[in-house]
Amino acid sequence: MKNIKTIIFDAYGTLFDVNSAAEKCKNRIGEKWEPFANYWRTTQLEYTWLRSLMGRHQDFWKVTEQSLDKSMKIFKIDASMKDELLDLYKVLSTFPEVEETLKKLKKKYKLVILSNGTPSLLKELVSSNNLESIFDDVLSIEEVKIYKPHPNVYNIPVKKYQIEKNKFAYLSANTWDVSAAGNFGFNAVWVNRNKNIFDNLDYKPITEINNLGDLINLL
Repeated sequence: MKNIKTIIFDAYGTLFDVNSAAEKCKNRIGEKWEPFANYWRTTQLEYTWLRSLMGRHQDFWKVTEQSLDKSMKIFKIDASMKDELLDLYKVLSTFPEVEETLKKLKKKYKLVILSNGTPSLLKELVSSNNLESIFDDVLSIEEVKIYKPHPNVYNIPVKKYQIEKNKFAYLSANTWDVSAAGNFGFNAVWVNRNKNIFDNLDYKPITEINNLGDLINLL
């Protein structure tokens, strides 16, 4: 990748560990904490896509709560834990290599988050992980009121910075997000922490890395 001016990061699942909320309660949830966390995340994403298709937008926090309600019923999680799980979702942990990698990249590139999250949710996530000085911008789909992978989302930074699409690198752990960003025109990189298989969605990532630290050697 050459002539990159700005690096855009997806937030949930790429910078921040979406399973960390349930993991912090695993002593009470028990062995089913991880399947429960995965189901919550899958349902959350499905709701964003379905709401976009139906034209029935609600913000990411409401979608997160609604998907949690269903997931708790499916896994028979004590209803009294709902508020605690939601509070923990506001302060998800970063993956281990994130902070160090971002500090290195900050010396040379503009760093931006582009996320389904609401502005207030993203602000709290960044703040709780002491990353306020790292990011030049934290951009939310609430500007266009439709969720990824709609092209209008990826156009938010292009419109804001007025630079060519091929000057952006885009990092995500979600294959559908990588495909959408790549098809839009970004240099899309897949962060494949779990050795998954890439989806067949008319795009192959510029490259695949095991974690964000591998990005240092690519730029």
